[in-house]
Amino acid sequence: MAEIEFSDVADVSELPPGSQMVVHARGREIALFNIEGQVYAIDNICFHRGGPLGEGLLEGKVVTCPWHDWSFDVQTGKCTFSPNASVDTFQVRLSGSRIQVGW
Repeated sequence: MAEIEFSDVADVSELPPGSQMVVHARGREIALFNIEGQVYAIDNICFHRGGPLGEGLLEGKVVTCPWHDWSFDVQTGKCTFSPNASVDTFQVRLSGSRIQVGW
């Protein structure tokens, strides 16, 4: 099994609890969500029509795409109403004050 490589994407101070942001790493847009101090990372591009999930409404651990209301669990990437649809998720770790996303 290949070892996970991590990319440094943001400082913890840029993503306080209850907030979200979009970062770029390895040619991809990644949406980060800080939910009660736990950071989650998913593909920023909605499975449905390519909407920006990082700009969506976050309620609990579910983000709703601002374009067509498709919603996804930020922990699993799974669509809340279609179990066969999902977006990519990424492992997240903190290194000092830096947020890193695993590939």
